[in-house]
Amino acid sequence: MLHAANLTLSVPGKTLCRDLSFDVRPGECWAILGCNGSGKTTLLHVLSGLSAAAQGRAELDGKALHDFPRRELARQVGVLLQDEAQGFWGTVLEYVLLGRFPHGDEDRTLARAALQRVGMDAFASRRLTTLSGGERQRVRIAQLLAQAPRLYCLDEPLQHLDLRHQADMMALFRELANQQARAVVMVLHEPWWAARYCSHALLLFEDGHTLGGAAEAVLTPENLEKLYGYPLFNPICV
Repeated sequence: MLHAANLTLSVPGKTLCRDLSFDVRPGECWAILGCNGSGKTTLLHVLSGLSAAAQGRAELDGKALHDFPRRELARQVGVLLQDEAQGFWGTVLEYVLLGRFPHGDEDRTLARAALQRVGMDAFASRRLTTLSGGERQRVRIAQLLAQAPRLYCLDEPLQHLDLRHQADMMALFRELANQQARAVVMVLHEPWWAARYCSHALLLFEDGHTLGGAAEAVLTPENLEKLYGYPLFNPICV
């Protein structure tokens, strides 16, 4: 499905990663982990076709992402950005129905099912602007479910969510991969969620090198302490 070939990502004054190559297959759920400024969002933008790498390429089914017409790409790839779009004054259901735009229909049954899956079906007629941050985040995820892409690219999908809803959404993402043969790539800050729910992980280190593979092999205490520069498993002294 998704193939990253020799990607080099950079921002002014810093190389974020060099010669990164990996594959994401249907049924896999990938976590991208790293410190602030390590390039997680930049990489996700490249993998979803929103931007191009300094070197290398990202392909979907052997075709470069930038070669897809935008509407066709939106039928294949769903993207959840960190920054929430402002200025939508319609209802929750109307917002979720925007996910059907690439398909050229208004499948309200599918949209309502998506709201039900994230526990927001009772809010369908509410104005989006009246919801809390966590409620809006679940509605944003519902919009992606209504879009029904083959590949989900999620940038910090757990932001604003309380602990219970974080667990619910991680279970949802795993379900999309395991039961619906979708591919999921998400930026996370919490390695414990990645270890519990993700099949694969990609670590972005501050010196530009990367480590990716099966979660149980990558998410070791040694690797995570090196990644974050902190003894994660030491007791906190007060």
